[in-house]
Amino acid sequence: MINLAKNYVLDELLADSKNKPDIKTYGQEINEQSYAIAKSEALITGENADNIRHGNTFTEDRFPDKHFHYMLANPPYGVTWSKDAQFIQNESANPLGRFYAGLPGSSDGQLLFLQHMISKMEREGSKIAVVTNGSPLFTGNAGGGESDIRKWIISNDWLDCIIALPKDLFYNTGINTYIWFLNNNKPKHRKGKVQLINANEPENKANGIEGFCRPEKRSMGNKRNKIESFHIEKLVEVYTSFQESAYSKIYDNDDFGYYQITVEQPEYDEKGEQVIDRKGNLKPDSKKRSKENIDLKHDIEEYFAKEVLPHVPNAWIDYDKTRIGYEINFTKYFFEFKGLRPSEEVKNEVVILDKEITTLLNDLFA
Repeated sequence: MINLAKNYVLDELLADSKNKPDIKTYGQEINEQSYAIAKSEALITGENADNIRHGNTFTEDRFPDKHFHYMLANPPYGVTWSKDAQFIQNESANPLGRFYAGLPGSSDGQLLFLQHMISKMEREGSKIAVVTNGSPLFTGNAGGGESDIRKWIISNDWLDCIIALPKDLFYNTGINTYIWFLNNNKPKHRKGKVQLINANEPENKANGIEGFCRPEKRSMGNKRNKIESFHIEKLVEVYTSFQESAYSKIYDNDDFGYYQITVEQPEYDEKGEQVIDRKGNLKPDSKKRSKENIDLKHDIEEYFAKEVLPHVPNAWIDYDKTRIGYEINFTKYFFEFKGLRPSEEVKNEVVILDKEITTLLNDLFA
């Protein structure tokens, strides 16, 4: 990944430039075989092989004093970090540590990798591209580790764009994958904004859909789709134009945040009367307790009066339990409502199908 990126910059983007930059590459890898391959490639291509180092990124940062202008990674999905839990939890308690923003569930370390990369950003300007599955986008409750990490990233205006990739791009998994782009020095027109690009649409020439991938001529494991160079060019165009379309949505940072309120209802005794606690307050019925998510841009009291009280007039909000959460829900943002077809149209199709089946059966048993 590192050498391909370097060669692309020098040999394609800046092929005609007389003043090419001096690009130095670095990498850390825990898998011994992958590390050996990367080390060998650095030697073959004339890179400094000492800049490719072996070690566990979570517990042994091999570049403790280095920061980088560009970073890219494809960390493992859904891999537990429980064996490194004590080290990571200790570092998360340090305000200067890499994981102080929050800890995800121990069954998935993707957001830990992302925090590590953020800690390596050059202060004057740095960009990150990292591939994840859908989990880091929305897992975790308001006030939980995953949500707090998303809040930290978005509130600091580092999240630039997320691209939802087509399914079935990889040999060993067919799950949905996403590329996160982070930038700690956004251009003025992108500040305070996040662009979402839905590239999870295969081309379908029969229906006039251009899409962002084409089917492989022959499936290879779970890999059934391929992104061609012209698909990439189209994605780059969608990104750089920074305009809304069927494939591109642009949101304010706060659009991803929400208040999670706790709605209580009174408990009733055998006589049907409301129970009063020792402090003289209504005692809430824990069995009827519920939660509501309210966009940060909405007024909590107005929402509660309009959406909750008409259905449960005796309810109230326990403000001590209110939390702020952040999530990125592609399904909601790109949802297109399609109404039901007219009944007459469906009826006509059924009649035609019935005639075709009758004709086929008559021919078979003639």
